[in-house]
Amino acid sequence: MGLEEILVIAMFASFMGLLLLGFPVAWALAGVGLLFAVIGSVLIQYFDADLWFTWAGTIGVLDARIYGIVANELMVALPLFIFMGIMLDRSGIAEKLMHSLVRVLGPLRGGYAITVVVVGILLAASTGIVGASVVLLGMLSLGPMMQAQYNKPLAVGTACSVGTLGILVPPSIMLVLMADRLGTSEASVGKLFMGALIPGLMLGAMYILYIVIASWLKKDLAPAPKHHDRLDGRAVWDLFLSVVPPLALIIAVLGSIFFGIATTTEASGVGAAGALLMALLSRRLNMTVLKDALYQTSRTTAFIFGIFIGATVFAAVLRGLGGDDVIRAAITGLPFGTTGILLTILLVTFLLGFFLDWVEITLIILPLVAPVVFSLGVEPVWFAILFALCLQTSFLTPPVGFALFYIKGVCPPEITTRHIYLGVLPFIALQLLGLALVFWFEPLATWLPNEIYGGP
Repeated sequence: MGLEEILVIAMFASFMGLLLLGFPVAWALAGVGLLFAVIGSVLIQYFDADLWFTWAGTIGVLDARIYGIVANELMVALPLFIFMGIMLDRSGIAEKLMHSLVRVLGPLRGGYAITVVVVGILLAASTGIVGASVVLLGMLSLGPMMQAQYNKPLAVGTACSVGTLGILVPPSIMLVLMADRLGTSEASVGKLFMGALIPGLMLGAMYILYIVIASWLKKDLAPAPKHHDRLDGRAVWDLFLSVVPPLALIIAVLGSIFFGIATTTEASGVGAAGALLMALLSRRLNMTVLKDALYQTSRTTAFIFGIFIGATVFAAVLRGLGGDDVIRAAITGLPFGTTGILLTILLVTFLLGFFLDWVEITLIILPLVAPVVFSLGVEPVWFAILFALCLQTSFLTPPVGFALFYIKGVCPPEITTRHIYLGVLPFIALQLLGLALVFWFEPLATWLPNEIYGGP
C-alpha cells in the first residue's frame, strides 16, 4: 500500500472518528482537511515524500472555491425552497387536507394510514423538508390512529416513513445539491426533478399497496373505525377545496421548471411567494410566524452551507493528496463489470447511511464516485436517482436515522423506540424494492426527462 492510499484512508478514518466523538460535521470536515494539508506539506518539505500535493494548489485556492459556492445562483434555490416548506407547514394546509381525507377514507380498513400516505405525498411535493413533514404527520395522525386501535408499529412506521418522501419527490433540496455536485448538464436540476417524480410517486403507491394488503390479511392491524362521519357531497367538496391549494403550488413550481418558463432558482421564488400567500389566505400569517419561518430558514441554510464549506476543504485536500486517483483505482479495480461496480457503490452508500446524514454523503462521496461511474458509460440521471433512493433510506436506518428522532419527539407515551424500529422495517424494505425496480428498469428514472428535454 502506497503513501497516497494510507493518507486517504487515514483522512476518512479521522473524519469518522471525530463524528463518533460528537464533533459537528462541518468542523470535523474542515479540521481533518486542514490537518492533513499540514501533514502533506511536512511530508514533502522534510521527508521528501513522493506526493503531488502543494499548499498553494489546495489551501491557497480555497477562497476562490468557497466564493464560487456561495455565489452560485443555483444555491439561491435552497433557502427559498426551505422557506416555502416551513411556511406551508405554518399555513395549516396539511391539517385541513388530513381532516378532509379522513372523512372520505376513514371508513375503510387502513383508511387512516392511507390518508397519511396521500397527505405525505402532497407535502413531499410542496415542502421537501423531511423534519417538518415527519413531525407534522406524526402530530396529526398518531393520536387518531391510536384511538382507532391501529397496530402501533404500523401507525408510527407509516407516519415516519412517508415523511421521508420529501427528500426525493421534487422540489427536493437534496436533488438541488446533487445537481450542483454532479456538475454536468446531463444531470441538471430540471432533469433530476423529472427523473425523481415517477420513482417518488411509485414509492407512495407501494406504501398504500402494502397498507391495503397488510390490513386485509390481518384484520386487527388497521381496523375500520366503529363510528365515523357519513360520506356525503359536502365531504367530497371539502376534500376538493383542501387539495387545490397544494396542487396549485406544485404545478406552479414544477410546471414553470418543466416547461422552461422559469429556472430552478426563479421557480423557488414562485414557491416561496405562493406559500406566503397561502399562509396569508388561511389567516395564519403574522409577524411571529414570519419571524420564526425566517429564523428556521436561515438556521437550516447556514447548517447546509457550513457543511458545504467544510466538505470543500476536505475534498480539496483529498484531491491534492491523490484521493481521486486512489478511489478511481479502487472502484475500477473491483472484479466486477459495470453493473457490479454500480451495485457496490450503492451498497456502500446504503451502509454509510447508517452513520452519516445525506448531506455529508452527497457533498463528499458523490463527487468522488460520479466521474468514475460516468466514465463507465452509466446514464447520469439514472445514477443520480439510484443514489437519491439509496440516500432516502438513511433517514430510517439507525443509529443516525434522523426521521426516527423526529417522530420520537411527537409520539404518544405508549409508543416506544422498539415500536418505531419495528414499524420502519417494512418501509425500508419497500424503499430497497423501489431502488431495485429503478435499477432493473432504467426508464422509470429516464423516460420523463427524455420526453421533456429530449434524449435517446
